[in-house]
Amino acid sequence: MVASMYEITVLPMPSDFEGDVVATLIARRAASSRRAVLYLHGFTDYFFQDHLAEHYVTQGIDFYALDLRKYGRSLLPHQTRGLVRSITDYFPEIDEAVRIIRRDHDELTVNAHSTGGLIAGLWADRVRGRGLVQGLVLNSPFFDLNVPAPLRLAADVLKTPLSYARRALPLGSSTAYGQSLHRSEQGEWDYDLELKPLGGFSVHGMWLAAIRRAQRRLHAGLGVDVPVLVLASATGLRVRDFVPEAQSADIVLDPRQISRWATCLGPHVTCVRIADGVHDLVLSAEPVRKQVFAEIDRWMSAYVRREHDQAAYQGNENRP
Repeated sequence: MVASMYEITVLPMPSDFEGDVVATLIARRAASSRRAVLYLHGFTDYFFQDHLAEHYVTQGIDFYALDLRKYGRSLLPHQTRGLVRSITDYFPEIDEAVRIIRRDHDELTVNAHSTGGLIAGLWADRVRGRGLVQGLVLNSPFFDLNVPAPLRLAADVLKTPLSYARRALPLGSSTAYGQSLHRSEQGEWDYDLELKPLGGFSVHGMWLAAIRRAQRRLHAGLGVDVPVLVLASATGLRVRDFVPEAQSADIVLDPRQISRWATCLGPHVTCVRIADGVHDLVLSAEPVRKQVFAEIDRWMSAYVRREHDQAAYQGNENRP
């Protein structure tokens, strides 16, 4: 990431069970734009996708990204990476980022990846009717656990008080996804391996319980009242060790689960499956990510822009 291109704002948040908390808002501006995108990253992640910011800026859209608490630029020395008691713990920093962005923008789309997609869906459901956001673009959202059904049932036991022990679960780790992405291994991308390790973060019972509560809430049905674009790979693959096929499939989540639960978000959902896409679709091979960007652009023109223009027109008509 080229730091000189971005404005960095640290957002102090109320302390949690581990002490002080901050989030970090990263901004890259287009020329005189009233439109904005806010990007939310996934688990074991942070914002480093310069080409994503570049794409939006060249469309005349201001780009913002939020490094959530305990991730990336927001990780403090006393904190456990990614550890929260509830998905709602992230809502205050999203609220503050949106408040800052909406001071200068009339239109906002939230673009979120993986765990960020689950968070964004529940946040948008919470703020429905307030006009804060005009659309959601969810890139391989974390709508279910990619494990056999018996293990999903076992994970649901973690809703008991025993799950709140702040210790890692003995799940093991795989470097296959990291190897498929990072330039030092088999991939194309250069990012900080301290902030996004090849083998990911440890999974804690507290975090997994929070994820399962959020997923069950989604499965019961949300009421997101803005258009939603859900993007997922056409192919899922379950591997622990790197294989070449890992660079043309989602090896983290099951795209079939993503498609299944997409319409639980609300009444207006578009779901697009991307051939040869990896888990973070914008990190796919260049021809694939070009298709991803084309799908996003077409959808935003058809729905976000149109709905915003119609709302503005109606507002003007209602003026005396």
